[in-house]
Amino acid sequence: MQSSNGCVRTGGDDPETGGATPHAREPHRSQEQAYPGATEEVRYDDPWYEALASGWGESAAVSVPPTEIPAARATGAAATAEIYLQVQRSPAFQEVRSRYRRFVAPAAVGFFVWYVAYVVTATTAPELMARPVVGAVNVALLAGLGQFLSTFLLTWAYARHARLRRDRAALELRWDTQELTRGARGGAS
Repeated sequence: MQSSNGCVRTGGDDPETGGATPHAREPHRSQEQAYPGATEEVRYDDPWYEALASGWGESAAVSVPPTEIPAARATGAAATAEIYLQVQRSPAFQEVRSRYRRFVAPAAVGFFVWYVAYVVTATTAPELMARPVVGAVNVALLAGLGQFLSTFLLTWAYARHARLRRDRAALELRWDTQELTRGARGGAS
């Protein structure tokens, strides 16, 4: 019988062959052998990773000293951070955020009201919820199924809204931001 790494199992105390288990005989690979060319430092190179959102971690009342930037990356990181702050303040970014808020706020409020109305009606008017509609199907069952249906409809509407109204503008913003940060780092990607 073969193990998962292709070695033949023979002899010993393996329950299937009576032999030693393969992991007892096989030498373990060190990390250097398992991952040739792996370096100690792994750098996460997403331009959105280190960007500070406006209002998060900043305080107008308390003067917070800026964080220390390592000397090796001081110029590139500072320039990159400034680019992200400029993009965040840009009208295009604000438009994408306002389109998001204009959809999400009313949808969340509407769905919450619909859910609370269902729960309150079920607890305060059990005779209404027990009223039969067709056979064994009553108002409560239809309203409960309506909760599931409205969840799926809201998900579909959100995805459609994002695809038609925000995704293209957000991708253009991201592309432009990456080009600007690439230029700030001296053309390195």
